[in-house]
Amino acid sequence: MSQAMKTILRSDELSCPSCVPKIEKALNALPGVAKAAVRFNTGKIEVEHDPSQSSVEALVEAIRSTGYEARPSAF
Repeated sequence: MSQAMKTILRSDELSCPSCVPKIEKALNALPGVAKAAVRFNTGKIEVEHDPSQSSVEALVEAIRSTGYEARPSAF
């Protein structure tokens, strides 16, 4: 198994707190995702995952499937 990494994504579209569990559920359903935390007030999405099982692109796509756009962020 490869090393888990932490990826930080940002979304400017988090309009209501109810989107938080939707996005977390979609991310946690991906293979290799250990933990997903959405910060509603900052639009920051932190994901601990195994990049060999779920790429950053897969994380973005999972968020997109819930109706929100997100992009990788350095912090």
